[in-house]
Amino acid sequence: MSMIPATILTGFLGSGKTTLLKRLLTEAHGQRIAVIENEFGAENIDTDILVADTEEQIVQMSNGCICCTIREDLRSTLSQLAEKRRKGLLAFDRVVIETTGLADPGPVAQTFFMDDEVAETYLLDAIVTLVDAKHAARQLDERQEARRQVGFADRIFISKADLVPADELDALVHRLKHMNPRAPIETAHFGQVPLDKVFDLRGFNLNAKLEIDPDFLQPAGDDAHDHSHCDHEHGHCAHDHDHDHGHGQARHHHHDDDVKSFVWRSERPFDPHKLEDFLGAVVQVWGPKLLRYKGVLHMQGTDRKVIFQGVHQLMGSDLGPVWKPGEKRESRMVFIGIDLPRDILTQGLQQALV
Repeated sequence: MSMIPATILTGFLGSGKTTLLKRLLTEAHGQRIAVIENEFGAENIDTDILVADTEEQIVQMSNGCICCTIREDLRSTLSQLAEKRRKGLLAFDRVVIETTGLADPGPVAQTFFMDDEVAETYLLDAIVTLVDAKHAARQLDERQEARRQVGFADRIFISKADLVPADELDALVHRLKHMNPRAPIETAHFGQVPLDKVFDLRGFNLNAKLEIDPDFLQPAGDDAHDHSHCDHEHGHCAHDHDHDHGHGQARHHHHDDDVKSFVWRSERPFDPHKLEDFLGAVVQVWGPKLLRYKGVLHMQGTDRKVIFQGVHQLMGSDLGPVWKPGEKRESRMVFIGIDLPRDILTQGLQQALV
């Protein structure tokens, strides 16, 4: 039996998770979706979508949606769903986990890799994060949960964009890109989002494309080169994205966000053993602060790309496709985390090159 794709839907309180989920459940896509939600009280999914039954943990609705409130550990809940599916007691094609608005998505994502049964049954597809345009600035300033939700995202949807001026929305998009350059950002008007922008994103697939906004790597203006630390002789370039680029405070990032991103590129190949030793040490020391990291690597001794990614202390790698004739062999890596040790990462990656 094929693996069950799972999507984690997160976002701060009032960001529109329920609205988006309602859209996903009512769309005529023919898919049967199991919804696991750990929201309680005022944040519960609309009762006209999920009819809560205090006697039953799982409710199957007429539209094919299976609703499960987390009343115990997530691992156990996922296992129960899978077992009922195997026995023919429940029929569903995918799982959507809606987290509480105050949740850190990290432990939820780790569940899919730390338990063998869950890892063999489910395929974590992506973390989708909603950001409330009207209240995002204050939430990102004051609440680390909101910043972590952005840092973990594979795709970001901005809700309530129609409630803010264009320049304010533009500033928010710019800030989000600095926090997480690998997550595409789009607006979502009352949850009206194409399904292919939410499902089957392959955000956690090692062979998926490493998406980094090209504009993020190229600061605007003639002085762009002054804002990156490049050593072309040694094939290494670490871009600094934590300060303004001379085009006005209103547009450019000037917040002291603890969640930041660090992008690194090199045309020189890595020594596999040196890189493994360095990354292993990094995740042991800074793992709790590393939200997401991913890369396409040019490695000595192979004609194939090496794809790696991780969440906190969990890191994995795999051989990707063969480098094409004439294709520039370049390592591209992005680290997203809290108070990242930029200097240590830069120095360690440089020393791991051949």
